[in-house]
Amino acid sequence: MGVGQETVKARVLNVDKVKESKKKDEDSDGEETGCWIKFRLFGRCVSSRDKVESSVSGSSTEYAESKSTNDTSTDQPVAPVASSSTTSNRESTTSTPNITQELKIASQLRKFNFVELKSATRNFRPESLLGEGGFGCVFKGWINENGTAPVKAGTGLTVAVKTLNHDGLQGHKEWLAEVNFLGDLLHPNLVKLVGYCIEDDQRLLVYEFMPRGSLENHLFRRSLPLPWAMRMKIALGAAKGLAFLHEEAERPVIYRDFKTSNILLDADYNAKLSDFGLAKDGPEGDKTHVSTRVMGTYGYAAPEYVMTGHLTSKSDVYSFGVVLLEMITGRRSMDKNRPNGEHNLVEWARPYLGERRRFYKLIDPRLEGRFSIRGAQKAAQLATLCLSRDPKARPLMSEVHEALKPLPNLKDMACSSPYFQAMQSERSGSNSSSRNGSKALPVRSLSISNSPFHQNQPYRSPKPVG
Repeated sequence: MGVGQETVKARVLNVDKVKESKKKDEDSDGEETGCWIKFRLFGRCVSSRDKVESSVSGSSTEYAESKSTNDTSTDQPVAPVASSSTTSNRESTTSTPNITQELKIASQLRKFNFVELKSATRNFRPESLLGEGGFGCVFKGWINENGTAPVKAGTGLTVAVKTLNHDGLQGHKEWLAEVNFLGDLLHPNLVKLVGYCIEDDQRLLVYEFMPRGSLENHLFRRSLPLPWAMRMKIALGAAKGLAFLHEEAERPVIYRDFKTSNILLDADYNAKLSDFGLAKDGPEGDKTHVSTRVMGTYGYAAPEYVMTGHLTSKSDVYSFGVVLLEMITGRRSMDKNRPNGEHNLVEWARPYLGERRRFYKLIDPRLEGRFSIRGAQKAAQLATLCLSRDPKARPLMSEVHEALKPLPNLKDMACSSPYFQAMQSERSGSNSSSRNGSKALPVRSLSISNSPFHQNQPYRSPKPVG
């Protein structure tokens, strides 16, 4: 989610910028340093940092990721919310009537005091800054492997410490949700909450450090494209995390904020879901949905949820479809810098998902043919199902996970396929003819294999929910 006023919940995570300001990234992608980004973010975090240091008061934070100010395609609030501040005030509150009753502390969480976290982050100094979220800044720190005591930088357990900005958009209610959900839910594809700090009205959260940052950074902010197999591996892990929340957790959980900036990556690019401030318990008994205020990020939220406020697990499935489409295309869910008709990714992509002759136009051109043809076909079919306008037609996340399992290992690279090369030549000829005013040549279609769920059924746009 974005850092500007256009976000309902500006909470994002970028955990690999600190290294880049000191030395080159050890990755082979040769990313540019994040010094100027961090300098900008620190400027905005100075006031909150001063408040944190001057008193032990007012801090609830998120594990965040730096955002570039020149990015005009930041996430936007879900309609009908008028502004991020309006939404935050409605859904959250800064009052803490009875913290002992509201906070359901899991036994495995560590309780830090403020002085320990101040020391662990080197006094919240600029060199420790990882980024900024909707309700504060995030700092890198080091603590004892099995306790709460701060340790020397580079030793012990590396953590990300979120600190609350008094003027931030995220309130006490979302902080509680973060602690109560992540304190109770343990899964390899969910970011681990190490502990928390609560002193008077001070709120801090301590997370495991995710060295590869967010999927958003790798898809949209790096100069080299994220490899196709890696995209499918990340999609698989994220799907597994959602499937756990929906179908395996003791009580079903609706994530409600699934997007690229909330998918974090460990050292091996394993995906982990972060930011549970908007999560909700799923419907129980004979209830079909949860009625709630519309919150989330425009471009990712399911249309029926935006229209009615009725939240179900299928709302998350729709959001997964949007993210999968972002991975396939290399385009953002919302991008006002695109030509008219291409601002909304889903609406732009629907005709290509249904038209086999134009399927190739979906694939991220930066991949230059380095993708599995069968894998891309399956991924596009899966996105089509997840993005169905009828929520009942969308698959379960466990089905999505099963369908994705073989995709990271497919080796039929398009660039080595004579058929794909011929298709690309025809495409080039077609473009050349169009520029010369001649009639465009027809482009041969990719043969899209059967859907993993609905065999031999052509794409049809489902009717909108009545």
